[in-house]
Amino acid sequence: MCRLYTMHANEPTRVECSLVKSQNALMAQSEGDMAGYSHGHGWGVADYDDGQPLIEKQTWAAFHGEHFAKKAARVYARTVVAHVRRATVGGTSIENTHPFHHGKWIFAHNGTVPEFDQVRPLILEHTDPLHRVEIAGTTDSEHVFRYLMSLFLHHPERGLKETVRAGLEQVIAWSAQIAPDRPVGLNIVLTDGHHVIGSRYNRSLHYLVREHIYDCPICGKPHVHHKHETDYRAVEIASEPVTPDEIWYEVPNKTIYTVAEDYRLDMEPLGR
Repeated sequence: MCRLYTMHANEPTRVECSLVKSQNALMAQSEGDMAGYSHGHGWGVADYDDGQPLIEKQTWAAFHGEHFAKKAARVYARTVVAHVRRATVGGTSIENTHPFHHGKWIFAHNGTVPEFDQVRPLILEHTDPLHRVEIAGTTDSEHVFRYLMSLFLHHPERGLKETVRAGLEQVIAWSAQIAPDRPVGLNIVLTDGHHVIGSRYNRSLHYLVREHIYDCPICGKPHVHHKHETDYRAVEIASEPVTPDEIWYEVPNKTIYTVAEDYRLDMEPLGR
């Protein structure tokens, strides 16, 4: 189990309130989520600067010390991915800490592939050697990421969404084959800063759409330096609603989604 957060907007946006200051900010979830679980085995925050990913990761809890809060206060970007980890597969290390990245691609995962020691050889068998040698840790998450990147490398003609769908459904099938009585958890987010695709599969996931500039109910200020010739649009996606006083919608279980041009979610069923 882990908790993740994604923001994607048409203008650079601050996310400090969602990550640190709100009642159920990601930092608060790292200490205790709505189910009472802590997620103290590391944290990571990724954003983009001039198209290049900037990633900071640490192996301690987000609520310990000031590092997470200071990183969150510096983030001002169109696309952000943040993650707090509760380790289920792989020990506590930087190599096992999310988000993972390859080139411009950033990836985070909430969930578990059951009996991963038996599923892992199947994933590696279908992972391109160029990606296989880049696997630095021991998590199911990083292996799934590299497998999806391999599929996209081999089949760019499918398009991103169908490639990710095919990969996730194959992991689901392998998991059902190896551990039929243990459901796989596959909430993922994958982005290159322009495209955002993700899934909800047997873990909680919610989203919030913003269609105009607003004064944040937490800090009382807008989170953007708005360009008046544009209409501000943004979407926030999180394992749990981070601002309880706003309307968050639940992503249906077993869903694959993409962020559309209007910054709403295009959702389709995932799985067989």
